[in-house]
Amino acid sequence: MAPEAAKKSPEATSASPLPPSPLPEISSQRSFFREQAVLARMAWRAVRSLSPKVAFKAGHLYAYKGAKAIWSYKRRLKRGELYPPFMFIALTNTCNLRCHGCWVEKEGTAHFMGEEDLDRIIESGKRQNAYYYTLLGGEPFLFKGIWDVFERHSDCYFQVITNGMLFTEENVRSLARAGNVTPLISLDGWQGQNDLRRGEGVWESALEGLERLRRAKLLFGIATTATGLNMHEVMSDEYLQFFIDRGAMYLWYYVYRPMGEVAHPEYCVSKDQLIWMRRRLLELRRTQPILVIDTYWTADGEAFCPAATGMGYHIGPRGSIEICPALSFATDTVQGEGDLYDTFNDSGFLRGFQRFVKDRTKGCVILEHPQELHDYIRDSGAKDYSGRDTAFAELDSITPRHSHHLPDHEIPEDFWVYRLLKKNVFFGMGAIG
Repeated sequence: MAPEAAKKSPEATSASPLPPSPLPEISSQRSFFREQAVLARMAWRAVRSLSPKVAFKAGHLYAYKGAKAIWSYKRRLKRGELYPPFMFIALTNTCNLRCHGCWVEKEGTAHFMGEEDLDRIIESGKRQNAYYYTLLGGEPFLFKGIWDVFERHSDCYFQVITNGMLFTEENVRSLARAGNVTPLISLDGWQGQNDLRRGEGVWESALEGLERLRRAKLLFGIATTATGLNMHEVMSDEYLQFFIDRGAMYLWYYVYRPMGEVAHPEYCVSKDQLIWMRRRLLELRRTQPILVIDTYWTADGEAFCPAATGMGYHIGPRGSIEICPALSFATDTVQGEGDLYDTFNDSGFLRGFQRFVKDRTKGCVILEHPQELHDYIRDSGAKDYSGRDTAFAELDSITPRHSHHLPDHEIPEDFWVYRLLKKNVFFGMGAIG
């Protein structure tokens, strides 16, 4: 059963089809002492909540080596070289859930990344000072070799994006022994909104897993997709406090994109909601003792696409080197001889995508220019690795919408800690100039 706090919360059973209008007001008041108090509370939470082993590995493998990865990336950028400091690797397309709006094809052939291919990706990255890898799926914990990966590459740090259904006592003990893994659990609002997208009972099961992670003193976070239906609740103080109380050290926000065989456009976010979300993120960072992460805006508040700057790419379970997790098209794979450094640098598809985005937007071309993106992928001769015969047609049928590119509405980071992180560690967002 879910904890009493979840059952008593009025939002926990709400499945309201629309957010309140207008969206809540956002305070612009700032206090230097209040901000420093938030940092102190966050540090105290880390001291109390994390085991020394987990804290040390996060500091060394993620923060320190992450900064080195960004410095190396900046040097490559000046030389015109292409190799990402971070990589997103889908271990499998299989999953135990069927979430609304998921773009991963799970009903056809099951694919699992070959361990030799996975080792090749990681070893190639190490030669470029890249030691941070995000593992996803499908459900990555259905990849049986995942535990060997953590042990074999103990000098790397892994973030695993998971639905949280597989945190058995045994699995949590294995994570604690490894120490170099941070689970990121996908939950999209209170119980009503979450289970509307992810399935009945997912909320309660995930909370049981969170409790096991908390007791093991592991570093973990919550991944929340902000949609047009849940925006008001997932950005509320109560939502963050709920997961703070359950031991989460960071909350990572995404914005819904209508992809997949059934795109569910009702979850899409409007321009006004995006502007409100950006302002609200800054307020939450100043007031809540939890790391609040987005990958959409730079330290100066400008829109950002990791693939458009060569900062991060997605590798599918069959080894396909893709633009991002939502676009399962590729001209190159990780298989073959030689170093992947050459594969990335020689890829006309990836370099052409950089020019394609630069000519159109700083934001998401999936949302803003889906038909032109469809034509670019088709004309590049990219192969569809989605497992669906309809993937190209799905992209071509998307209705253009606003993305996080908001000209004349840029809002810079106003908390020095987040400016520092975005410029030097977390995705090096200041590296794009």
